[in-house]
Amino acid sequence: MEFCEYPDREMLALSLADRMASQLAQHLRANDHATLCVPGGTSPMPVFETLSGADLDWGRVTVMLGDERWVDGEHKRSNSRLLRRHLLKDKAAAAEYIDLYTGDPQPEDAAEALAARIAPHLPLTVLLLGMGNDMHTASLFPGGDRLAEALATDAPPVMAIRAEGAEEPRITLTRPVLANAINIHVLITGPEKREALERAARLDPLEAPIRAFLDAATVHWAE
Repeated sequence: MEFCEYPDREMLALSLADRMASQLAQHLRANDHATLCVPGGTSPMPVFETLSGADLDWGRVTVMLGDERWVDGEHKRSNSRLLRRHLLKDKAAAAEYIDLYTGDPQPEDAAEALAARIAPHLPLTVLLLGMGNDMHTASLFPGGDRLAEALATDAPPVMAIRAEGAEEPRITLTRPVLANAINIHVLITGPEKREALERAARLDPLEAPIRAFLDAATVHWAE
């Protein structure tokens, strides 16, 4: 694990967006397409705002979320809604977007078709993960009903998961897809999350799911 500490959150956002754009550009120099996978929530929004204007051949980039709440794309808790407002605009509007919410009644109904849809875009070129104070990442929550399955090295690429702290049912990419990303970044801010990350490093992934991805990750932190 590489740990990068920044003097403030603005510098973090600018530096991380630049690093992710550089990794995508480098990949596109040798490959026809690149895949960017990002988290929902409000923490990465400043990164998205900068990244959306990056001088990339966005028409050759596929964007997807690492997880999604099972709500309509216009719902206030939809991660896709945030992504459309903060990342999929400006130059990045040209990117292909794979929406994990399909409109099916339950996320279980969509998992198999979503797995087939994302398969041509793997491995992920650049993966950005967030982390909650409970040490969850994507929708891999401690205590989740199918967490052990989703953390297995032979897990299907996409799974539905429910957890006490998740409110809505979720759809999530699983450990094999996330861990096999070419470039892995973790974004955290504030002292509570830094302490949680340090605690996670000493725990089993079933207790601290973010632990499954730390060894190969670059962690970006600011107060």
